[in-house]
Amino acid sequence: MSSLLSDGDLAHEAEVVWLENVGDLDYVRQALDKTTRRRNKPRYARDGRMVGYTELDDTAPSDPDSGLYRRRVFFLLPHDRDNDPDGLYQEGAPGEAIDPRTIRPRRVGQKTWRSQRGPAPMTAPAAPAT
Repeated sequence: MSSLLSDGDLAHEAEVVWLENVGDLDYVRQALDKTTRRRNKPRYARDGRMVGYTELDDTAPSDPDSGLYRRRVFFLLPHDRDNDPDGLYQEGAPGEAIDPRTIRPRRVGQKTWRSQRGPAPMTAPAAPAT
């Protein structure tokens, strides 16, 4: 779901709150979580750590069935590149990974070379001489 977010899903975001300095992070994962409040730090029930979240404006509607609000949460798992630079994501990144420098309220974050950091591009072999 996270990698399929659109700006429309984020229409009521008012602010992005970072819990740590993301300047040294190549990427963060993003997900839409259901929470009981529009503001304040939401509960976190994943492995790893929450590095940020969004707060909603006063007009954000709750789900009519559950009464919960949909908010973005930014997180990292224990096997992500920041904790395990030689591990699974030494090259490449998970599908929901985005560059934290591109995250703004009401805007889906972007995948950048830094966040994706895949293998170096291969150069095409030279054409044979004729």
